[in-house]
Amino acid sequence: MDKNTIAGIVLIFLILIGFSYFNKPSEEEIAAAKQHRDSIQQVEVARRLQQEETKVVNEAQLATLATTDSVASEEIVSERKEKFGVFADASLGEEKFYVLENNLMKVTISNKGGRIYSVELKGYQTHDSLPLILFEGDKNIFGMNFFAQNRSISTGDFYFVPSVDQEAIVVNGPQVKKGKEGNEKFNKETGGESKSLSFRLYAADNSYLEYQYTIKHNSFLVGFDINFSGLDNIVTANSNYLNFIWSIDVPRQERISQYGEDRYTNINYKYFEDEVDKLSVSKSESEQLRTRTQWVSFKQLFFSSTLIADTFFPEVSIAQEMTSEDLKYLGNFKADFALPYEGKANESHKMKFYFGPNHYNTLKQYGLSMESLVDLGYAIVRPVNKYLIIPVFNLLRKSIDNFGIIILLLTIFIKLIIFPFTYKSYISQAKMKALKPEMDEINEKFGKDKPMEKQQATMALYKKAGVNPMGGCLPMLFQFPILIAMFFFFPTSIELRQESFLWAHDLSTYDSILNLPFKIPFYGQHVSLFCLLMTITTIISTHLSSQTQNTSAMPGMKTMMYMMPVMFLFILNSYSAGLSYYYFLANVITIGQMYIFRQMVDDDKIRAQIQLNKKKPAKPKSGFQKKLEEMAKQRGVK
Repeated sequence: MDKNTIAGIVLIFLILIGFSYFNKPSEEEIAAAKQHRDSIQQVEVARRLQQEETKVVNEAQLATLATTDSVASEEIVSERKEKFGVFADASLGEEKFYVLENNLMKVTISNKGGRIYSVELKGYQTHDSLPLILFEGDKNIFGMNFFAQNRSISTGDFYFVPSVDQEAIVVNGPQVKKGKEGNEKFNKETGGESKSLSFRLYAADNSYLEYQYTIKHNSFLVGFDINFSGLDNIVTANSNYLNFIWSIDVPRQERISQYGEDRYTNINYKYFEDEVDKLSVSKSESEQLRTRTQWVSFKQLFFSSTLIADTFFPEVSIAQEMTSEDLKYLGNFKADFALPYEGKANESHKMKFYFGPNHYNTLKQYGLSMESLVDLGYAIVRPVNKYLIIPVFNLLRKSIDNFGIIILLLTIFIKLIIFPFTYKSYISQAKMKALKPEMDEINEKFGKDKPMEKQQATMALYKKAGVNPMGGCLPMLFQFPILIAMFFFFPTSIELRQESFLWAHDLSTYDSILNLPFKIPFYGQHVSLFCLLMTITTIISTHLSSQTQNTSAMPGMKTMMYMMPVMFLFILNSYSAGLSYYYFLANVITIGQMYIFRQMVDDDKIRAQIQLNKKKPAKPKSGFQKKLEEMAKQRGVK
């Protein structure tokens, strides 16, 4: 250690000594500090004494309260026995939740009322990426209403005893192939677990009301049995029916659209061995079904909650209260089912719930006409969707994941089917155009004063030239059912739900490339690009088509032809992007066909053939033409 280091250490030591000397407290400060410590000790002693006094008072108060509560408890028990009779003990308890779960859904059941509290569908999300819950919450009503010992009993007020203490029951099974979700045939072939969970409302040791729930692997069905055991001397037997009430608040799953979820949400039902019917959409309504009913469904656009009887419900009262301004709920659905009751010692009612998607093939497999929950359009176009569009769509879906490509191939397929009719329509229009000079002569000769003569001369010209004036209309009539079928197929197809393509994030609803700061009447507050493209291509297709048509006889027809695309721009702006995309593709293909037809068809050759036909001997009048002329003569037209 060198001299500098030693000097530094000594200097630091001297500084510390000096600092301690000059900063030591004075006698007055020492006395003040002592007095402060004594004060703290006195406060601490006083606080401990106060705590001991408070403890003694609290113990006395608790003793008094215990005596009071004992008296109050006896009064409460007495009141509950008076109100609920043998079910009084079940009126007190703590609510707990139990879960039945498989690979498709999670069903939460509350011991209070033994009721289904909520249902979550796995593999699906709401429009804002939240778990998809069909219904949940304390506002939902689920349970039996009956009289017991002249007391009104509602099971939702009581605590049921579960058959197991396990709060989560998971049903396992083999891995499910894509597209086989909920397929009952696949389940039978591959197997899988099936588990049950029961909840009992006890009146006595051997007397109870039981709700039994059964769930299978890879199934959207939940078995639901209501069992009465030993209640024959308790439940009043002066009625042939007991009431089971089910009511839910219907949550929104999709984004708000005037042609979306609100348009398809309502109660549907099926009469036993009869047809399916429904309440009006977007309208509060109720109905008393006094005819045997097989099932009642709380239906939304893409999902349904349905209660199905193994046989039938003798009577059902249904009601829907719709809300238009609520951003969270679409409305409230309620059904009151009459269940037969014979007053026996043991009775059972077997039912099942369907909690799942409105998928056509999934619903059809049950053989209960539940596939009608998927709106396929009017009776005239429904077969087109059932037997043509859906099978082809499902076939393409098996090997292709991109729904934009699927719709493209579907459009090409449909265009190939109707190609011969389209070609025939084009030829007919070309022939009609070739007759324009003769048609102008007829119009000039007869004018507007002689409509019958003009019509007869026109028909004679068509006949002589070998032209069928309906030749261009019949192919269009053939295409019309397909056009309308697509109008219903795309907005209700759950396969398109939340499937994106290009700028469209969800092909089941409208695409938006621009949100407007204001709302345009009948149009909306957004701009759909697919709808714009559809409108533009429709106008182009209309223009090309008008060049092959003779519209001189109907001056207003041409204006109407151009007005229609503009009208559809307003109508389809808020419709499914998949629908607008399909119409756009169909227009593009039609435009391409017209250019090909123009290259294939020689207008001069057609006119030459017509002139040749006019020189041939006139064919005898048909019976229909003779009848028209006879009717004209009877009306005084010469």
